[in-house]
Amino acid sequence: MLKAIIIDDEPDARKNVSFLLRENCPDIRIVAEADGVIAGAQAIKQSDPDLVFLDIQMEDGTGFDLLDAIEKPTFQVIFITAYNDFAVKAFRYCAIDYLLKPTSSQLLLEAVKKAKEKIPTHQIKNQIDHLMQLSNSKSFDRIVLPSTEGLIFLDIKHIRRMEADGSYTKVFTLDNETYTVSKSLKDFESLVSSPPFCRIHQSHLINMHFVKKYLKEDGGYALLDDGTKVMIARRRKEYFIKLMST
Repeated sequence: MLKAIIIDDEPDARKNVSFLLRENCPDIRIVAEADGVIAGAQAIKQSDPDLVFLDIQMEDGTGFDLLDAIEKPTFQVIFITAYNDFAVKAFRYCAIDYLLKPTSSQLLLEAVKKAKEKIPTHQIKNQIDHLMQLSNSKSFDRIVLPSTEGLIFLDIKHIRRMEADGSYTKVFTLDNETYTVSKSLKDFESLVSSPPFCRIHQSHLINMHFVKKYLKEDGGYALLDDGTKVMIARRRKEYFIKLMST
């Protein structure tokens, strides 16, 4: 059994999550509920949970304030939030799960399934620290990659290109490392800025900073600084050439 705490200042939201957990997750036991930052921090210290469902905006502060008060978090976090562009993007950059209010059983089950994966304590701390930095700086310059090897923290400017591999994505970096990541190329396209990143083919997303030449052969290729030739789809060619000339 996993021990869970629900922290939200809206009673109806707590009831909804509690009901969905009881109905769909028999292996999760709710050991406490709290209605704010102070009460939530106390509940965490007293109950030592495995999983915390945490609201972002509460009357006495934010979910980030609560996490800042926990020196060494050892629990998984699933955020609960009303729709907010910045918060959702921050969660996705940090590979942290979230639920939009009002949530559904399907979305909750998907988030819980991911949370059950055994992530080392230091990686949980790194994820939360990264999220805190994003919330303070509003700058999306680093991303967490959930790879087959674990969590990888990577500067976006060090990504040369990405390539679709079924439902996975291969990420190629400037130091010639390749990571296989459990996210689709479409997911990455929605996270990184365009420019400098450009989706030049259904299977390829490249960093325009590392394009050396446009090759006309066989319909068109982008030649990158490491010698890689990446095919350009016909319908993407005009946009690619426009980016090259700016």
